[in-house]
Amino acid sequence: MKVLPGYPKEVKVFLIASLINATGSALMWPLVTMYVFDELGRSMKDAGFVILIQSLGGIVGQLLGGSLYHRVGVNRLIVGALAMNALTLFALPAASAEWSVFIMVMGLMGLFNSLSLPAIQAFVGFRFAEKRGELFNIIYVANNIGVALGTALSGFLADISYMLSFVLNGVTSAIFAIFFFIYLRKVGSAPQASSDAKKKAPRAESAWKLMGHTRIYLYMSIGSLFLLIGNSIWNTGVSPYIISEGWPKKIYGFLWTLNGIMIFVAQPLVGLIKRWCAQTATAQMTASAVFYLSGYAVILLLPSYPGFVLAMVLATLGEMLISPATPSFISDHAGRHAPFYLGLSGGIGAAGRVIGPFLMGSLYDGGGLAPTAWLSCAMAVLAVGFFVIHAYIHRAALRSERSAA
Repeated sequence: MKVLPGYPKEVKVFLIASLINATGSALMWPLVTMYVFDELGRSMKDAGFVILIQSLGGIVGQLLGGSLYHRVGVNRLIVGALAMNALTLFALPAASAEWSVFIMVMGLMGLFNSLSLPAIQAFVGFRFAEKRGELFNIIYVANNIGVALGTALSGFLADISYMLSFVLNGVTSAIFAIFFFIYLRKVGSAPQASSDAKKKAPRAESAWKLMGHTRIYLYMSIGSLFLLIGNSIWNTGVSPYIISEGWPKKIYGFLWTLNGIMIFVAQPLVGLIKRWCAQTATAQMTASAVFYLSGYAVILLLPSYPGFVLAMVLATLGEMLISPATPSFISDHAGRHAPFYLGLSGGIGAAGRVIGPFLMGSLYDGGGLAPTAWLSCAMAVLAVGFFVIHAYIHRAALRSERSAA
């Protein structure tokens, strides 16, 4: 049986490289909070502050990555960002000896890790324009198979050595950089679809003018921001709760393993949801927020491991709906300026990763799991509202364009 019929070999190689990189990333990110709280002996507020600094770096990286796509070139941008990310990961063991240096390195890691994201998304959207929506979903699934593999190892590696996870993540990031260096030299750094888009779009539009087209990005980005604030409950609510209850740390890794497995095996279910009640990208965003809200409500009402498992299932369905929908929507509606809007929307959404851990850490230190679950539910309600606004404005704009034609 052929794998991914209709796609060139380069797509399949790209998916394998993405899977390897995602596996390495998954070895680390669920463990950062545990490492600061457990290994370094810091409070959850301190753990949240580290995530805040890392996320601030991520916001800057997203914004720079989108703005530099056409100026620097996709090859130098992606390869350089991945290589620098690998170097920061290799530096982390030494940086952990000094708290201020550790914080600085985590910020640089967030910067370099996010710098390549809008460039990779834009490259895919431009090069495979005819099937970009389907391909974004395939890449998302491949990445999360890597997440399943990585998180399956993360809890066990935490019992052996946190630093081993960090170093292995650096190795996979370096491998991904080497892959892109070879891959982009072979296929060419300028996707053909982008040259077509250049002819159709003005070249000298300023960033401020582009930001004025708020219907493309603003309301959906704010909705994503609220979702990411709420989703911080896993690292800064559920994680310390499991440690405080004296449960094995590996069961936290199992939750993220479940997340990765669900993303692979629940594709038919998500396909049904899309066909029945969420056929458009805007509808998928709204449905996503409803699933997230349901998951957070379960954590609030059933604060036990079976409850966490059910909540992860519901939140994962929400993730599966929104993750391919947002880059697909922007790639479909932003033309040549898609890299800018991908970086801008990613940066706004990533602000939730800045605000969320600090808020959640403070709430957890003051009252345990329940206040963090209430905050997550409130954030999901706000996300539903902003995604509804985004869908309404988009429909109104389409009606206006049709009547003008």
